[in-house]
Amino acid sequence: MSKRIVIALGGNALGDTPQEQYAAAQNAAKAIADLIEEGHQVVVAHGNGPQVGMINLAMTAFADQDPKFSGFPLTSCGAMSQGYIGFDLQNTIREELLNRGLKKEVVALITQVAVDAEDPAFSKPTKPIGPFMTHEEALKVQEQGHAIMEDAGRGWRRVVASPKPKHIVEISAITAMVDGGVVVIACGGGGIPVIQQKNHLKGVSAVIDKDFASCRMAQDLDADYLIILTAVEKAAINFGKPDQQWLSELTPDEAKKYIGEGHFAPGSMLPKVQAALEFAESKPGRRALITLLDKARDGIAGRTGTSICG
Repeated sequence: MSKRIVIALGGNALGDTPQEQYAAAQNAAKAIADLIEEGHQVVVAHGNGPQVGMINLAMTAFADQDPKFSGFPLTSCGAMSQGYIGFDLQNTIREELLNRGLKKEVVALITQVAVDAEDPAFSKPTKPIGPFMTHEEALKVQEQGHAIMEDAGRGWRRVVASPKPKHIVEISAITAMVDGGVVVIACGGGGIPVIQQKNHLKGVSAVIDKDFASCRMAQDLDADYLIILTAVEKAAINFGKPDQQWLSELTPDEAKKYIGEGHFAPGSMLPKVQAALEFAESKPGRRALITLLDKARDGIAGRTGTSICG
C-alpha cells in the first residue's frame, strides 16, 4: 500500500567534502528510489550541521582577509547549505529514478521555518555546527565569542541556539508539489529560522534541529511515516554498556520512560526519539522509524529499526 513518507537524512552522514557529499547523495538516492519504486510518496529533509559550520567558517576567514566585508549572517549560510546539499540530492535522486525508468520531477526548495522570539533556547545554545575540534581549537573559537560544547564523546564543536519549529513558511508550496507527484527536498538543516514581524521575516542566528523540523513537516503533510536516519540500525538503552539492549517496537509510554531515565544522548539520539514520539502521537496510525539509510525499506516492512506507533 502506498504511503506518504518523510525521510530525515543526517548532515553528518553527507560527508565533509564535496566529493564525499556527492558520493553520500548517490547512496541516499538509491534508498530513496527504492521507496519511490514501490509506489510511496517521498519527501526528503536533511541536516546541515557540518556544512553550515564550514560555510560560516569560510565566510569568517574571508572577512579576516577583506576589511570591507563585515561578515555573513548564519541564516544566509543556512540558505547556502540548503542549495549546496539540495543540488546534489535532487540531481542524484533524479538520475537514479531515470536509470530505473521512472520519470519524476525532483525539486530542492529553500525553506524557512518560523520560530518564537521568546523561545528559551535562545538563552542556552545547544546545537552543534561545523567540524569537530580539539579542546585547544575549541577554546580559540570560544575566545571569538562563540559558545562551544563537547559533542557526545566525539570532540568539541561550536554551538548555537536551537529553537523549536512553529510553522513552515513554504508548507503550502511543499504540499502542492507533493500532491502533484513531485519528489520534494525541503527543510534542509531544519529550515532557515525566521521570526514573523508582520509581513517581514527576520532571520535569526540559530539552527533548528532537523528531526523536529521533519516531524513538523510530516504532520503538516499528513504523512503516514516519519523515517529518521542515523548511524545505527536501532536505538538502544544502556548504549555502549555490557547490558546494552537494542529496541525494536516501542509504545509511546515506553519511549517516554526511556527518555526520562536518560538513555538517549542529547544532541545525538535524544532529539530523534523525541521527534519520533511526537509524530507517532500526533494522529492515530502514524508511525515513526529510526534506522540506517540502507535499512529504510526493511524498516517499513517491519524487519528492522526502532519503530514507535501511536
